[in-house]
Amino acid sequence: MTDKAAVDLTGAAKTMLTTLYLKSLDAQFDEPVLGDTFARDAVGRLDFDWSDLKVTAKWAPIVTVRTALYDMWAREFLAAHPEATVIHIGCGLDARVFRLDPGPEVRWFDCDFPDVIALREQIYPTRPDYELIKTSATDPSWLEKIPTDKPVLFLAEGISMYLTQDEGTALLRRVVDRFDSGEIQIDFYNWLAIKTQKMHMLNRRSGSTLHWAVNDPADVLDEVPGLRSVDDTTLFDAPTFDRVRGSFRTAGAVTRAMPAARKSLQYHRFAF
Repeated sequence: MTDKAAVDLTGAAKTMLTTLYLKSLDAQFDEPVLGDTFARDAVGRLDFDWSDLKVTAKWAPIVTVRTALYDMWAREFLAAHPEATVIHIGCGLDARVFRLDPGPEVRWFDCDFPDVIALREQIYPTRPDYELIKTSATDPSWLEKIPTDKPVLFLAEGISMYLTQDEGTALLRRVVDRFDSGEIQIDFYNWLAIKTQKMHMLNRRSGSTLHWAVNDPADVLDEVPGLRSVDDTTLFDAPTFDRVRGSFRTAGAVTRAMPAARKSLQYHRFAF
């Protein structure tokens, strides 16, 4: 890994550079929300002018609060199911498998577009019972590669909004139909976040388009038979938001008074 990896990404895949960079900035805080040293090290392995992203550390919580929450929920699932299969769809350059360092009975699959997986292979090591799958989330065939002999944790962080409602619900139905039991941990934008997408920094700079809006857990439960809600929260209500300091914390206090804005970024945990 002496030579830096070249970066050539477009559209939704490009947003992962900003999320990675914000995680790396958070890792430099005296009191980080996530404290992802793997992200910090990965930034140093990529041949990219990070100043082109035009983001500063103050924006880090918009990514790290969510990621820290899903780390917490994933740890809870793995504590209850030490023999499990984890599928991280749309993994991007996230280092969750290394942050969580699951036990020897956990089988882990990181899945994303071929160019993303190729980049991962250059900046992260391999590990036992860990496999990378090159696929689009909407390809109906890739799930057939995943064994069904263990409870499954299906992680979909930062991907649903780039799918249409039909694509998203079809994906979740395929998961529920294929596996006997498990959890789906997924985040959504509500109608306000989708409607105002041209104002979103990450979306505007990547040139991607957002589609699927979810306003309540019932929106998903009505479309995916077999699911039940375990937990749901928002960016500003998540327990990991308590780790935030500075002006972003103040903004959260103000946003809580505006229902549509408060629920614009939603985090859901379903079981089946």
